[in-house]
Amino acid sequence: MAHARASIGTVNYATAITTGDHKFNADERPELGGKDAGPGPYELLTSALAACTVITLRMYAERKQWPVTAVQADVTFIREGDKQHIDRVLAIEGNLDDEQKKRMADIAERTPVTLTLKRSMEIRTTLA
Repeated sequence: MAHARASIGTVNYATAITTGDHKFNADERPELGGKDAGPGPYELLTSALAACTVITLRMYAERKQWPVTAVQADVTFIREGDKQHIDRVLAIEGNLDDEQKKRMADIAERTPVTLTLKRSMEIRTTLA
């Protein structure tokens, strides 16, 4: 189970985040009223998808003993009017043939965060 706690004081929109043993900041860009002291919420979302993608593909390559030397996932959240989508571009380095690279792209479609984002999820909100 993953858990994160975010808190904000009176400085627009500086947010302190704690998850596990990690602490970092989130913020908004100056054009949105923040000071860009950390990634914004959608940057965190795309970061989560990118990280999950490359971690999963590294695990898969190791299990298959494929000679993958690096994997990059370039993830962009795009909003056009009332429609939104995520573009993900994979770069897989190593001595792989086209079929192996295609298989890695197929696996990317089934990473845990990918599947979470592709299906709707209930969010339950309560007051402490």
